[in-house]
Amino acid sequence: MAKPDRVIVIGAGIIGASCAYHLAARGQQVTVLEKFDAPAEGSTGRSFASVRGQWSDELNITISWESIQTFRDFEKLYKVDVGYRPTGYMYLVPESGWETQLQHVAFQQDHGVPVDAISFEDAQNKTPFVQDGLGGVTWGAADGVVDPYLATNAYISMAKSLGAVFHMKTEVHEITRTEAGWSIRAGDSIYEADYIVNCAGGWSSETAKLAGFDIPVEHFRRNIYSTAPNSTPVHPMTIDLNTGFFLRSEGERLLFGLARADEPAGYNTSVDWDWMETVMETGGERFPWLLDTPLDPTGAWAGTYEITPDHFPILGALPEEPTWINACGFSGHGVMQAPYVGKLIAEELCDGKSHSIDIEPLRINRLRDGNLRSETMVF
Repeated sequence: MAKPDRVIVIGAGIIGASCAYHLAARGQQVTVLEKFDAPAEGSTGRSFASVRGQWSDELNITISWESIQTFRDFEKLYKVDVGYRPTGYMYLVPESGWETQLQHVAFQQDHGVPVDAISFEDAQNKTPFVQDGLGGVTWGAADGVVDPYLATNAYISMAKSLGAVFHMKTEVHEITRTEAGWSIRAGDSIYEADYIVNCAGGWSSETAKLAGFDIPVEHFRRNIYSTAPNSTPVHPMTIDLNTGFFLRSEGERLLFGLARADEPAGYNTSVDWDWMETVMETGGERFPWLLDTPLDPTGAWAGTYEITPDHFPILGALPEEPTWINACGFSGHGVMQAPYVGKLIAEELCDGKSHSIDIEPLRINRLRDGNLRSETMVF
C-alpha cells in the first residue's frame, strides 16, 4: 500500500476542519496548524451562521444546497447534532427585481432546492413589514441556521479519529519550497509536507505571500446588533433586498444588521456603534416595529468576511504549483458551504482534480485574467 501524502492544512475554522476530515477520510496524513488558541476563533466563530440555497449562480446553489443537506443529515451520518434548524429564509424583493427573482427561483428549484414564491399575507405572518415598493416574496423552507462551533468541532473530532493532528497556538511564520515538498516554520517547530491546503480565511493572502503567491483575499468587518431578550414572535431570516438590511431571531433575541459600503479592509472585531443609527433607520423603514424594540449592546458582536474581488471563493491548486491548494475567500459564506468544499478539496488533492462538480470557474485564474464572476444575491 502506498504511503499517504503528508498534508498541512493551515487554519482550523470550519473550512479547514472540513478539509482535514475529508482528506483524512481519504487516507491522507493530515496536520492542521492554527494561530488562535482554539478552533473556530476567526470568522467561523463570529459568523451569523445562516445557511441558504437561494442564489443566482449555479455553483453557489450546488455547493450551498449540498452542504445544507449534509448539515440536515449530520446526526444520521455522523451521530452528531451540529445545530442545523430549518427556520427558513425570506427575501423581500423590490418590484424592479421581481421577474428576475422568479427566474432565480425556477433555477433553484431545478437544482432541487425547496424554495417558492409566497403571498404577502403568508410573508406578513412570518415577519411583519411595510409592503411599499415590493414586487413579491420568496421563501426557502430548508434554509436556516447551523451552530458553527458544533460543526467545526464535529469535523475536528472525526478527523482526529482518523489520525489527523491539530496544533493550536501555532501561527505560520515561514513557508519554503524544498526539493522534497514544503517546509513550514510555525510556532517553535518545523513541519514538512507534500501538500499545503490554504484555509486561513481572511489571512489567506498573508499566508500565501509567505510562499511567494498572490491570493487576493481581504478581511471586511460585519456588525450584528441585538435586541434585549423579549417574548416577541420568532422571526426567520428576513432580508430586504432593496437595502440589504437583514434580521432573524436567536432564542429570545432579535439579531439584525446591514453591511457598511465604506467599511475599510482589515481585521476588526470591535462593534461599530456609530453605524448602528444608520442600520436602525434603514431597518425601521421596512420594519417600523423594530424601532420600538429595546436593544441590548451586550448581545452585539462583529466579525469579518474574507472577501475576494468578485465575492466567490478561490478553490483548487495553483496552476504554477499544484501542491498548493486554496480553499479560501468565501466572502461570508464559508460556514454554509464548508461540508461540500471539504469533499471537493479532498478530490482535488487525492484524485488530481475535483470531479463531483467542475470548480474550474472558481480557480485563481479567473481573477488573474480579470474574468470576475457575478452573483446578484450577495449582501
